[in-house]
Amino acid sequence: MEYRPDPPQPPGDLSTSTRRAGNQDDNAGDLGSILVTAGDDAGPAYAVLDIDGVLADVSHRVHHVAGRPKDWAAFFAAAPDDPLLPEGAELAGLLAAAGRTVVYLTGRPENCRTDTEAWLARHGLPPGPVHMRRSDDRRPARVTKVERLRSLARHGRVTVVVDDDSAVIRAVRAAGFTAVHATWLDGGTDGVDGSPVQPALFEAQELDGRT
Repeated sequence: MEYRPDPPQPPGDLSTSTRRAGNQDDNAGDLGSILVTAGDDAGPAYAVLDIDGVLADVSHRVHHVAGRPKDWAAFFAAAPDDPLLPEGAELAGLLAAAGRTVVYLTGRPENCRTDTEAWLARHGLPPGPVHMRRSDDRRPARVTKVERLRSLARHGRVTVVVDDDSAVIRAVRAAGFTAVHATWLDGGTDGVDGSPVQPALFEAQELDGRT
């Protein structure tokens, strides 16, 4: 099945739109409702956030994988220098303040764990477990992330998933989870907006299965 990206949505200033976030279609949900929905006796209420394109600005390093051959070593080696995306950081803080258990679900390979956890701590993001891709797993992000979400859902309630990849968002919603499409990094990884960043990220996540 060919996954066709959604049309790009204009990025917004989260500080002025905390009631509605990201790409608001079908079951994207009202962020205000997500923030006030209480947990239950089934376990923790998880808020699951992607890292690249949601919290981390990868624009400065995406050129390493924009052409061929792709230099994956250089791409990941530059990750510690990623600037923080303020919209994603604000949302993470709001979710943590609302009592959510923040979980980071990234397509980065496991061998990037030390750098990734250090980056999250350095930028003062809410503490939480970091779920990463096995270094030998080349499946599309839309497959690996839904698989991990279903595993999390056996231990608690997944209240919201925030991701920049349109294929992941569609798959997450199809699996019955509430999702917010993060569009603040140059429109989100729709692969169709003409940006040198998003098509490369979309290919890396959905075709190469590398992040």
